[in-house]
Amino acid sequence: MDTASFFCVPCFLLHLLFFIIFARGDLPGTWELLVADAGIASMHTAVTRFNTAVLLDRTNIGPSRKLLPRGKCRRERNDAVLKRDCYAHSVELDLSTNEIRPLRILTDTWCSSGAFLPDGTLLQTGGDLDGFRKIRKFSPCNKTTFCDWVELNDVELSQGRWYATNQILPDGSVIIVGGRASNTLEFFPPKPNGAVSFQFLSQTEDTQMDNLYPYVHLLPNGHLFVFANTKSVMYDFTRHLIVKEFPDLEGGPRNYPSAGSSAMLPLHGDYSAAEILVCGGAQYGAFLARSTDTLAHGSCGRIAATSEAPKWEMEDMPFGRIMGDMVALPDGDVLVINGAMAGTQGFELATEPCLNPVLYRPDQPVGLRFMVLNPGSVPRLYHSTANLLPDGRVLLAGSNPHVLYRFDAEFPTELRVEAFSPEYLSADRASVRPVIEEVPETVRFGEGFDVVVSVALPVVGVVEVNLASAPFATHSFSQGQRLVKLAVTSAVPHADGKYRIGSTAPPNGRVAPPGYYMAFAVNQGVPSVARWIHVS
Repeated sequence: MDTASFFCVPCFLLHLLFFIIFARGDLPGTWELLVADAGIASMHTAVTRFNTAVLLDRTNIGPSRKLLPRGKCRRERNDAVLKRDCYAHSVELDLSTNEIRPLRILTDTWCSSGAFLPDGTLLQTGGDLDGFRKIRKFSPCNKTTFCDWVELNDVELSQGRWYATNQILPDGSVIIVGGRASNTLEFFPPKPNGAVSFQFLSQTEDTQMDNLYPYVHLLPNGHLFVFANTKSVMYDFTRHLIVKEFPDLEGGPRNYPSAGSSAMLPLHGDYSAAEILVCGGAQYGAFLARSTDTLAHGSCGRIAATSEAPKWEMEDMPFGRIMGDMVALPDGDVLVINGAMAGTQGFELATEPCLNPVLYRPDQPVGLRFMVLNPGSVPRLYHSTANLLPDGRVLLAGSNPHVLYRFDAEFPTELRVEAFSPEYLSADRASVRPVIEEVPETVRFGEGFDVVVSVALPVVGVVEVNLASAPFATHSFSQGQRLVKLAVTSAVPHADGKYRIGSTAPPNGRVAPPGYYMAFAVNQGVPSVARWIHVS
């Protein structure tokens, strides 16, 4: 038995044990249904500064369950079912009302990538077939304005990008890394030299790929941490040089189609250090064999990417998990949610849904970092997403493990949209939950500013001010996700039960690339409702 299999068996038994011991309501966290039928299964999800969420699927899947407005039908020669398509494949969810508005996407976005630009516009790149080299934009708007997808006709990708990863850079441009049969990278806005060879991706290919949707994190030293398969490097994207090679991560492949997940832990202090977390995945060969019953592994690696002699610190999750999503929470913890305990990524290749989220607490010692949370009831398998919301909840959407929409299968196409509330939103913590009363709309790098909060109970200790990005979530990885803990002074009583907190904006774009962030005040681990702030 190999190492990955050895760790999977106790993970699976632990899962059964938790269900035997605990009733559903005995574990932390609560669930709520937001939308019973969103009309589409969201393969890609992003939350905008107008407190809406953009849900996006493929275009060549036949009819969805949401019609486009009259006169907005499109021709789709690649659709196996519909040549004249009058159905929406993207929608906008208003988070204040839970209302759904259809959006019109023209070219195929299957397994594409995305990132927010500094002005809050969602950049969306690549896909399959007629979307292979496409660049699209969605400029979010308020309720009184109409906004929709715009496909760029005057510029396209240098190479087709299918299963690529986007990351915004310190200057506000976006790097687009990898893709199926595209072991290169390029930039938006496009640079004159077009696509640049990235041999690391060639070196991490195997017979079932496993280097797709590479995990890309912008480090505070201005380089990229890039992880594919079991390997990772530090990459200087200005000189196109690998400046450091990290040790291999044991336990099997972690990227698509073996589908683990990754997150960068919060940046704080002097912002010189960055740690990366990579967890879960399928055993090698499960995808090639189309195996649905091969147990996932539950091992996690954590590495101090900016240290002189980095090495992986290993530990195990309570469950083996593939296709789990990692969400950086405003208090600095990481939520691992969605996915399955057996199989691999791909159509109808996963079984044993992993319904229990787990909380990863990075400040705890090894062995005490994972907490099992209250299970949901909706399996979220292939093509599902998880996104942090401004109110501290986590938005769950999607799951379509079929080529087309199917509702007669064991794991049907999932049109429900849910929210998970971590324990910090429980009723017994409401009295320490801060409310942001005043915060600037825009701050410049390194600038000092004040945040005024109100709290029901007197403040004891430091109230944090933390900035959370709005990532593009797809295929078990949130592209562009980061949490930055700002330097703050102690909360000073202000007036009428309010407190003033002195804060300092991130020093540069390496720590926080320019753009819109959710600014949370966090008191005793309990976050406020965020206010959007533009860092420039």
